[in-house]
Amino acid sequence: MDELMEVLRRALPKVNWETDQALVDDGIIDSMDVVSVISEITDEYDIEIPSEEMEPENFNSVQAIYEMIQRLTEE
Repeated sequence: MDELMEVLRRALPKVNWETDQALVDDGIIDSMDVVSVISEITDEYDIEIPSEEMEPENFNSVQAIYEMIQRLTEE
């Protein structure tokens, strides 16, 4: 999880990843921010995020992002 936090901070330093929840729902991050996060994640973890995983709920919290990465790396 620490590695993910570093990746997220690098992608979007303006977001308080430790405390902010409902990132998409509350408008803390928008679609362009999600694209930045996806880019950093795919580079860092050497995974592809399929279009069916590009749902707001998968980017709404650090925990949701972490769980998505876990699913994708297990496949």
